[in-house]
Amino acid sequence: MSFALRPTLAALLRNRSAPLLVALQIALALAVLVNGLYIVHQKVEDMDRPTLIDENNLFGLESVAYTKHFDYDATLRADLVHLRSLPGVISATPTNSVPLGLIGNRRATLTTLPHGKGISAGADVYLMDEHAIDTLGVKLLAGRNFHANEVLAPETRSFVTPEVIVTQTLAQKLFPHENALGRSVYDGNESGTIIGIVADMIGSGWGGLDSPVEVAIFPQLPAHNPYGYLVRTAPGRRDALMRQAEDQLASSNQNRVIMHVRSVEENKKLLYATDRATGFFLSTVALLMVAVTCLGVFSLATFNVSARTRQIGTRRAVGARRRDIVRYFLVENGLITAAGVVLGCLLALGIGLWLSSAYSLPRLDLFYLVGGVLVIFFVGQLAAWWPARRAGTVPPSVATRTV
Repeated sequence: MSFALRPTLAALLRNRSAPLLVALQIALALAVLVNGLYIVHQKVEDMDRPTLIDENNLFGLESVAYTKHFDYDATLRADLVHLRSLPGVISATPTNSVPLGLIGNRRATLTTLPHGKGISAGADVYLMDEHAIDTLGVKLLAGRNFHANEVLAPETRSFVTPEVIVTQTLAQKLFPHENALGRSVYDGNESGTIIGIVADMIGSGWGGLDSPVEVAIFPQLPAHNPYGYLVRTAPGRRDALMRQAEDQLASSNQNRVIMHVRSVEENKKLLYATDRATGFFLSTVALLMVAVTCLGVFSLATFNVSARTRQIGTRRAVGARRRDIVRYFLVENGLITAAGVVLGCLLALGIGLWLSSAYSLPRLDLFYLVGGVLVIFFVGQLAAWWPARRAGTVPPSVATRTV
């Protein structure tokens, strides 16, 4: 190949403007392709992340009182009796938040020492009663469930109640290499004792998606404006029971209105709607950039073939074979692509570093960079193949008539 490299470089240096523009186009396409697809991969991983609860059979109801005659305690008791009596309902609990919901979610910073000292961890907060574990469908790994007499009245100033159940990941983060059961956690100077540890499960839709399985459940009734219920049904009964529960709860008390009745599956779709749109947009932009780059490479190769018809004919006349002509143009395009790829790698790494620091995204995986380089190089050579092949078909006689 060395016999073709020197004249090829000389030809590129004599007419450097167009190759430079194509190389810049290749660099930009590589940077957009690599970072765009890596972000899409992160979004897909988030959307495919398991909720670790019985999401297929869970739905939530959100209710708001709107008259002064509303009796929260009586309504809550009546609603729970009704929901738990419905055929097909496995369990139901009052709640401040439905998993992956966008309304009513709460966060707390729990510490192992008072006044914010010691090890700290952010936790998604569920305020529920003694039916919480059965309703969520999670496994109790250690300790015990809440007792009915431990459930407190609607939320007070502090998040922490005398008892708390935490997920395994949250327990390990607060008390690494120790048994968290029976230990105290603090919200400011208010303390609570960990009485149970459950298997990891998903948290809320606000602020908890970076560490979605750090969840704390407190035995406390939610505030009444708004308030909600989480209901777990037998397999295949969820949709029918959603409609039945909504109709009967709406008609049973005229002093409140049922705002939302949604399954956890629907919450998940709504929560990730923006991620899906972002992924589609980035994928489309990346593909368009690659397509435009192919068009640029093809156009430059076609122009070079048309502009060098006489030189091609002359080389054919002195003994150059068709494959020599094809190889010449592919080597020329390969040099342009290689220059663009080198610049594109630097640009992709720079953009990846900026995205990582500005938006707390993971660092760009070099696997994507290597894959992007191979894809761009292959696509670039493929785009130049047809013009190079056409150049190889130029007969010496045509070149001679152009002298």
